Amino acid sequence: MKPVADLIIFNASELLTLSGGSSGPRTGEQMDDLGIIENGSIAVSKGKIIACGDADKVKEEVSTTAGTMEIDASNKVVMPGFIDTHSHLVFAGSREDEFEQRIRGASYMEILGSGRGIFKTVSATRAASKEELVKKSSGHLDTMLEFGTTTVESKSGYGLTTEDELKQLHVMKELNRVHQVEIIPAFLVHATPPEFKSPEDYMDIVINDMLPKMQGMAEYCDIFCEHDVFDIEQSRRFLTTAKKLGFKVKIHADQLTDMGGAELAASLHASSASHLEHISREGIDALANSGTIAVLLPGATFFLGSDTYAPASQMIYRGVAVALGTDFNPGSCPTESMQIILTLACLKMRMSPAQAINAATINAAHAMDRADTIGSLEAGKQADIIILDAPGHKYIPYHFGVNLVRTVIKKGKVVFGA
Repeated sequence: MKPVADLIIFNASELLTLSGGSSGPRTGEQMDDLGIIENGSIAVSKGKIIACGDADKVKEEVSTTAGTMEIDASNKVVMPGFIDTHSHLVFAGSREDEFEQRIRGASYMEILGSGRGIFKTVSATRAASKEELVKKSSGHLDTMLEFGTTTVESKSGYGLTTEDELKQLHVMKELNRVHQVEIIPAFLVHATPPEFKSPEDYMDIVINDMLPKMQGMAEYCDIFCEHDVFDIEQSRRFLTTAKKLGFKVKIHADQLTDMGGAELAASLHASSASHLEHISREGIDALANSGTIAVLLPGATFFLGSDTYAPASQMIYRGVAVALGTDFNPGSCPTESMQIILTLACLKMRMSPAQAINAATINAAHAMDRADTIGSLEAGKQADIIILDAPGHKYIPYHFGVNLVRTVIKKGKVVFGA
């Protein structure tokens, strides 16, 4: 007996299945394969995909009733929801004053060194109530959802005390309960607060007091490894301890200088290493050999006014699995849109549209250890689907600066659009 569909999407100009990527992230030439089905259809039941293929195939495999919702996707692209694998979602305040300072020539590290930058956000986030943070963050999630993001990794790091870091993580837990966008929580060691004399003094508190209390609240641990922030050995100590406590680990690596952060990530078999604008040839090879995913964040490079983007083409050529994220945050990349990230990936890092889409879906799912349930459109997977007003996938990064998403489906339910 055929399963009954709750929802059928039909007549897609291009159905981007990204099928076959669940067993491992896409690398090399695989990143130009989107599993495109022209005039494609997809059927959903009880939050899961039950059939995916051309219209005749789907008709043969499923049945419908009067209650089945049908969506005509003529002249549109149907694809997995975007997966934003690097964001700093929960914070208070904003930093548009720094935007003007950087236009006038101040650097990111100069602003940070003057006690502004991250520390301005820390002050505002510490002062904000949990309820205020939930309300503000929910608004950002609404925008992410409208622009096609269905899953996001959210890092803490704007509290810098045990109490305030836990407050951020509790906000994420509440948002997961009330909002359609799925949130993967990470505890980030972002900077040494001004009340500590040195990063080493702060690291003692992080490891001995903070880390054990983050268990059950965060799935990942992350650290900003950079000159004048946390060095390689401090980062190694933190991440190694986190792994022993059962956390999965990630790292902000080689963003402003080549610190050897990519090599550290590879040696620890981290789930991902982010930024990598200044990665070395040795770092690229280390990532390729370890399976650690490179999460590239061209929005941050663009917004900070730098000309040094992560060498995505070289990484892909040498076998690194590449993913993309917004790096949404109040200081260096205040955008919730994965669509503009795809455009920047193509223009500034010379990724093809197909590579960028792979990086924003199935490879991003692997970077968050979720590729068995999301990131591609295949029978048995969670029905996280977006429909875009585009005749083909190449149009998505081409027509930039607008929202092409017309419908968002999360776990089989229409949560935005018609």
